[in-house]
Amino acid sequence: MPLEDIRNERIRKLEKLQKSGFDPYPAESGAHLAIAEVLKKFSAFAKSKKKVVIAGRIMAKREHGGSMFLDVRDASGKIQLFLKKDVLGGNYDLALEVIDIGDFLEVEGKLFKTKKGEETLEVGEWKMLAKSLRPLPEKWHGLQDVEERFRKRYLDLLMNPEIRTRFEVRSEIIKTLRNFFKKNGFLEVETPMLHPLAGGALAKPFQTHHNALDVDLYLRIAPELYLKRLLVGGLEKIYEIGKIFRNEGIDVTHNPEFTMLECYAAYWDENDMMKFVEEMFISLAKMFGLPAQAGRKQEIEFSAQGARLPVGQGSASGGEGKKIIVKKPFARVAFKDLLSRYALITDYERETRDSLATRARQLGIEVGKHESKGKIADEIYKKVCRPYIVQPTFVVNHPIDISPLSKRRPENPAEVRRFQLIVAGVELTNGFAELNDPLDQRSRFEEQEKMRGGGEEEAHRIDEDYLEAMEYGMPPTAGLGIGVDRLIMLFTNTKNIREVVLFPTMRPK
Repeated sequence: MPLEDIRNERIRKLEKLQKSGFDPYPAESGAHLAIAEVLKKFSAFAKSKKKVVIAGRIMAKREHGGSMFLDVRDASGKIQLFLKKDVLGGNYDLALEVIDIGDFLEVEGKLFKTKKGEETLEVGEWKMLAKSLRPLPEKWHGLQDVEERFRKRYLDLLMNPEIRTRFEVRSEIIKTLRNFFKKNGFLEVETPMLHPLAGGALAKPFQTHHNALDVDLYLRIAPELYLKRLLVGGLEKIYEIGKIFRNEGIDVTHNPEFTMLECYAAYWDENDMMKFVEEMFISLAKMFGLPAQAGRKQEIEFSAQGARLPVGQGSASGGEGKKIIVKKPFARVAFKDLLSRYALITDYERETRDSLATRARQLGIEVGKHESKGKIADEIYKKVCRPYIVQPTFVVNHPIDISPLSKRRPENPAEVRRFQLIVAGVELTNGFAELNDPLDQRSRFEEQEKMRGGGEEEAHRIDEDYLEAMEYGMPPTAGLGIGVDRLIMLFTNTKNIREVVLFPTMRPK
């Protein structure tokens, strides 16, 4: 039957309810028990013949002569309902006519077991709580179109229990992160999402306009510069979990709107922060990874799509499955060493911007005229080198021109004290020994402005308010950004970021 015909038929049933004196969308729902609680105490309730009240959505409907069976589900579980004509009288005929799969009901009755041993509630009274006007996806086929699953996440959650479980795990992971930071003395704070300048990262922003103030504003690409203002103000260990917006492409690890945890610890350096990340990652692995085996460290099962696994390390079914072994200390490898090993760029310092651009094009990477040497190297690293990194590894010592907010390395002023945690070919964290020299910071911003003038849209702007704050003094600090969505992808063995975001950004139909 066409959808519009089904909808019209259900509207007719709704009108039938109204004519019979029932409100199909009442504001009140009586006190009722969770289905899981009813099932847990089933024997006691059935023995006492005590009436119980439950509420939920109808997921299945079966008619048998003068009786009807319904499956009803709430957030805690599912139970079978039994409706009988000689018990309900005229209300049975009304129920048979107007109740559809998808409706929300409140029912009262006694519990019993069928001849097949199925735990069932015999309905003595029923009440419509919300009449559905559209049919749910067919049980056995559900939502087959992946794009449709993301567009109609409410149906995806309703029809696919594993999706609901994944988002419950997401909530638990974020709760675990909050507990870990609290345990380590960090204060959770909130900073603005609307910024007068887009700063704190190298990314293209989304722009908007505030009518009352008549000013252009940007959705934040990072909370960094506001969190550092709080360090100037005397807050020494802080973190924020919130949405970040970057006007970039969409792929399996990128969504324009994503969740980031960013933290700062005064009097730490990047080595302190790397040790902290190791502890945090191990803590998560203990809770959400595979059980540790005798004589072995904690493991995570991950189908590392995009990671290039060395021969013999993949699964028998195509080489994607991989166990991540979580043990301290995580490996550390220099950015330029990865370029040498996998991209055959053996002496990064001697390379010119143009020679790197030539190498990038040979590797199928488009290069803009405005892109700096470090930016080109970073694109080569992302495409050619990073996919080989499977086990937890810190990539360190990045070029200064792609790290305008990090301290220089004394051993090589062209590099900075920065690290990224890579697992299964995916960047999970980005950390720094934060630059707190206001004069050096101004010089870096000025270099970024020159790059911007040459066409680099992601270059950092000069933020005079931030520079003024820095001149009051900021303590030596280590900072860290964690891609929460990617972290959840890893711990739920999920290959696409849109599978762990409830409402991912989609092209309008």
